[in-house]
Amino acid sequence: MKLKDWSMLIVAVVVTLVIVWGVKTVNDARPAAEVDRSTKAAIKASGECLQCHARTTPAITKQYLESRHAKAAVNCLDCHKALNDKHSFEHNGFKITKEVTAGSCARCHSKEYEEFNRSRHALPSWTAVAGTDSFTVEQLAQAAKYHPGKPVERGPNKLAQLEGMGAIENGCGTCHEIGKPNYDGSIGDCSKCHGRHEFSVAFARTPETCGSCHMGPDHSQLEIWRESKHGVGFEVRRDKQDLTVRPKDLTTEHQDMPTCSTCHMSGLGGTGMSHDVGERLSYYLFAPVSTKRPHAAVGEDRMKKVCSQCHASSHVDEFYRKAELTIPTTNKKVAESMAIMKELRDLKLLTPEPFDEPIEFEAFNLWHHWGRTVKHGAYMGGADYTQWHGNYEMLHSIAEMKKQAEELKKHGKKKG
Repeated sequence: MKLKDWSMLIVAVVVTLVIVWGVKTVNDARPAAEVDRSTKAAIKASGECLQCHARTTPAITKQYLESRHAKAAVNCLDCHKALNDKHSFEHNGFKITKEVTAGSCARCHSKEYEEFNRSRHALPSWTAVAGTDSFTVEQLAQAAKYHPGKPVERGPNKLAQLEGMGAIENGCGTCHEIGKPNYDGSIGDCSKCHGRHEFSVAFARTPETCGSCHMGPDHSQLEIWRESKHGVGFEVRRDKQDLTVRPKDLTTEHQDMPTCSTCHMSGLGGTGMSHDVGERLSYYLFAPVSTKRPHAAVGEDRMKKVCSQCHASSHVDEFYRKAELTIPTTNKKVAESMAIMKELRDLKLLTPEPFDEPIEFEAFNLWHHWGRTVKHGAYMGGADYTQWHGNYEMLHSIAEMKKQAEELKKHGKKKG
């Protein structure tokens, strides 16, 4: 072979090696969700999964086959594969996880998980019931960046403890475990909002999904929404709403009457999407005494952009002005009840234990049930909830507290 031919061969080999190295470097830099795909054996396994489960659990097989996951060739083991031996088990020749976690979803949906993880649906939701013991120091520190103080620094809920494990496991815990920590270090359960196997946008957009937790006397958002023009209009025009459209593509052509997610999360008309449900809020309405959130002005502007898809800015501004009137008046009633309780405690007419005296329940109901309802009713357009299910009940509780306080001061014995 001539020297010239050798030179060309060497150049070709070098160029090939450089290309291979470049491809490997680029591939190594790709997100794990793009490269950590299932093998042919895993795809085959999904076929076996479906073949068996079509007989044993046909409903979930049907849901999966109709899902976007199925259309995108996301197979069973992409979600159910075992991440480690400790939290896995053998199932018909395959090793699968005992628990599909938010971390499993985050491998493909990292942005959505990060947004969710800084919301009150995440860690603060579970600490509200169980306290902080089940979280790592790192998880608590991360949450404290977004939720300083009480949402992170608190013990198990005393009322829930008095009600017992049956109430926690089947009651409050069922909703609040949306923020429960998982074995893989992730927090939360995406299926709480998206359902399982079909895992659809429509499931998350349906008001009853949010309402499975956000209902009842302490957070009656579903009932308020149903009373509002938004809720009534949605029911009238429900057959004209397309709840299946991707959030980034959603316009009023697809959905002209809002559900919960439309206002709090969707990208309606290019307004931007978020899995942080508090991103568009301006006040801590759930708190006993409501104060503005740290980024209240930004949150209000973001929500108003969604409102402006249907309403004139003058209408939106006036709606906010009237709703905000309920904040100081509700705070004043709560402050009055707190002053009554403080006086009784200072006089040692109440025991140190929580919820063992009738007046403690009145004080709790006043802010936790009726005060919240007043504010949520005003900000969501539910007049009856602001009035009769809210303000009226607050006045009734104040009157009852005053009566009980006078009885305790007249006849009560000092405690402790």
